[in-house]
Amino acid sequence: MGERAKIAVAMSGGVDSSVAAALLVEAGHEVFGYTLDLFALSPEYCRDADHMSCCGKEAAHQAQQVARFLEIEHFLVDMKSVFEKTVIDDFSSEYALGRTPNPCIRCNERIKFAAFLRLAKQQGVDRIATGHYARVLLNEATDRYVLRKGRDPDKDQSYFLYGLTQPQLAASLFPVGEMMKSEVRAYARQRGLPVASRPESQEICFIPDNDYGRFLGERMPELARPGPIVDREGTVLGQHPGIFHFTIGQRRGMGVAAPHPLYVLEIRARENTVVVGPNQELYKRALLAGQLKWIAWPNLARPLRATARIRYKHKETPATIIPLPGEKVSVEFDRQQRAITPGQSVVFYDEDRVLGGGIIEGPLD
Repeated sequence: MGERAKIAVAMSGGVDSSVAAALLVEAGHEVFGYTLDLFALSPEYCRDADHMSCCGKEAAHQAQQVARFLEIEHFLVDMKSVFEKTVIDDFSSEYALGRTPNPCIRCNERIKFAAFLRLAKQQGVDRIATGHYARVLLNEATDRYVLRKGRDPDKDQSYFLYGLTQPQLAASLFPVGEMMKSEVRAYARQRGLPVASRPESQEICFIPDNDYGRFLGERMPELARPGPIVDREGTVLGQHPGIFHFTIGQRRGMGVAAPHPLYVLEIRARENTVVVGPNQELYKRALLAGQLKWIAWPNLARPLRATARIRYKHKETPATIIPLPGEKVSVEFDRQQRAITPGQSVVFYDEDRVLGGGIIEGPLD
């Protein structure tokens, strides 16, 4: 965007969002920094240096330092309540149903590009910006906004953004989307940004030790009910401490002795049962998906050839997407896919362009 605009930058205190803000300042825009206070960790985590980057207060402090350095206003916005209701509650309830959700996708859909965007608009801001590695542009021929992968293939975050609507894309900027991560770091060092060397956090922000079982067990102790671990024939092989400790494809942590490796094949929440079996049974050719969101068009009217990604770090695979009644699709892959997991998102691409995506309901035979 060439003309001077008022832009609210979601600043996490990390290098990516800090560089995004710096680039917009450098381009001559009127920039405001916003740090979203989403959750409160217990004191023992915030005293641990390994987890400082995940703590709300520390993130706000880092963002304030950058804002002061860039000479822009900075605001701390309390969004703990809406984050709790729309992201953490969803995460917990999905695990209770035996599914494995992606909370980062929910956070983008419901917090950063919904609640935060509404707040920014109410305060007279023209656009919002984040540190995501993705790109957005307007296709003048179709008059629709297009979401493309970030230029750095190792850092591309378009998978997390497939649920954004046309108005949200129209109001969003991704200043580092055209950059490689190495270029972002180099720019931060060159500009002297206080967070130039800050390490990245790889875990879910509200579970900094990555111990999902501990988090869910403390949050929903009623789910910590032992149940059977069985094979496909129903033979009981052992007991589990609660289904929320497991996800499809998992091998470790079952405590079952067997002459060959066993993997989680299915989680039957109603029966409080975990089904295990050999690795080859994890491979399927098709899946069913719902809760569809489309960027390239309002909806899918006919079968489509595309590539599909069934989790963030998954390699995209050619597939045929077939619309079904009830606003669902079947996705038929050219090659079998391992560990198709209910609750995860399947995202569809045409080369580097995001077409849309949905929530996986399960594999199809």
